[in-house]
Amino acid sequence: IILWAADLLNDDYTTKTTLKCKKNAGPVAVTIETERGEGGALSSKIGTKFAYAKFNVDKAQATANGGRVLETSLKVAPNVTLAFKANKGADLHVDYTSGNFYATGVLDVAEMSKFSTSACLGLPSGIVAGGNATYALSGKSGLTGLNVGASYTKGPLFASLTSASKFSTVTLGVVYKVNDDFSLVSLTTHSSDKICDVGGVGASYKAAFGTVKAKYTGSGLVSAALIKEVAPKVT
Repeated sequence: IILWAADLLNDDYTTKTTLKCKKNAGPVAVTIETERGEGGALSSKIGTKFAYAKFNVDKAQATANGGRVLETSLKVAPNVTLAFKANKGADLHVDYTSGNFYATGVLDVAEMSKFSTSACLGLPSGIVAGGNATYALSGKSGLTGLNVGASYTKGPLFASLTSASKFSTVTLGVVYKVNDDFSLVSLTTHSSDKICDVGGVGASYKAAFGTVKAKYTGSGLVSAALIKEVAPKVT
């Protein structure tokens, strides 16, 4: 289930200083990303991606601390894609798509410690419903995670409801598109310990001088962001 409300409230708000450069080297795309940390220290990572026939290297990355990231995918059937993702661990993914139905399976092949699965179905009424589950294979084996979610879209209204921690908390996201330029958004979490925890309330407005976003969080923090294209392909 995609939380559009969370994207609107979190994207574009940042206190980091990052420089990202992308360049195509023939059939290979190369990305260099440098981030300024505390004290002014710079850390960089370089990555690439490319495809050959039905095999894709979606990410091959080396970081400044010697870490390596590898993500590959292979379409083995019209509706089935296999993927391998290695970072601190290693996971084997299986994705299945058929019409409005989408399902995944993820196996931890490094330690064989867990298997997780998820499924999502879109209905003509505008409702999208799904769930996910995690099963432990080592130690105290058994079902360690089970949650569900749903979203509803009708006209200018988008709402989503997702559970977490085995239904102990529920998160509600609402986006109301007033018009093509102005949208209102809210994100709240509800549980037995706290009836309502405001994750954020905000708005996005596309003005002539750029896109203006502002939000308020339950902790009392007010943030704003301005996104403007100052030249072609320069934002």
